[in-house]
Amino acid sequence: MSRIQATFEALRSEGRKALIPYITAGDPHPDHTVDFMHALVESGADMIELGVPFSDPMADGPVIQLACERALSHGTSLRRVLDMVEHFRQTNNHTPVILMGYLNPVEALGYETFIKRAKESGVDGCLLVDLPPEEAEDIAAQLRTAQIDPVFLIAPTTQDDRVAAAARYGHGYLYYVSLKGVTGSAELDAEDVARQLELIRAYADLPLCVGFGIRDEASASAVARVADGVIVGSALVSRIAEYQDHPEKARAALIELMQALRRGVDSASEQGDS
Repeated sequence: MSRIQATFEALRSEGRKALIPYITAGDPHPDHTVDFMHALVESGADMIELGVPFSDPMADGPVIQLACERALSHGTSLRRVLDMVEHFRQTNNHTPVILMGYLNPVEALGYETFIKRAKESGVDGCLLVDLPPEEAEDIAAQLRTAQIDPVFLIAPTTQDDRVAAAARYGHGYLYYVSLKGVTGSAELDAEDVARQLELIRAYADLPLCVGFGIRDEASASAVARVADGVIVGSALVSRIAEYQDHPEKARAALIELMQALRRGVDSASEQGDS
């Protein structure tokens, strides 16, 4: 059983939902990423999605695009991101880490090299935004052999056959994109999210986690009522950008927002029990 599966099972037994923050590795500087990861765990993260910076992050809005630029300007490569995970594992061997990024850096490194190094570093999951699930059978099998969960995105516009493929080849959880558009856009509709998740559950028995449009305690609570996990990215990355020249203030801002998000997620779980 992977760390991701074990975490969801533990949360389920406690009647709780997962809080999964996203930050871009190397933003604002590679020296701060591991400390930020520990701060996220200290303030309530159940898992961490760690973004691999890429020069053309087409699914991401301006906030994460700029985070990628800052990270790349300091030489944050995929190899360096894997080194960060290995460093994090020196003092945290229980929090799942999911790499989120694009195919190009993985292809440049080589699939076999990437998977071997990811396993050695302690990576638990891998979400490649531009890898269609119906074309992922081989790499998904390789990841599973290395005990790394392949995670896939499902959008409001995803056709049924692609949902079925994501459920077939995915493991750990499925990431439902709550909005049409890029990260950081628009306001989410929790009722629509609930309807869409019910449709996805007809194909998948994996945990369903929701990202995009979650930025505060209220939106985290609304999503946690209907999903198995709440993913927050742009709101956290914005805090890092605001204090990019003052990492200690960025750390404090991350913790403050994470504590609010944790309250929102937990309040939804409590309401579900009442």
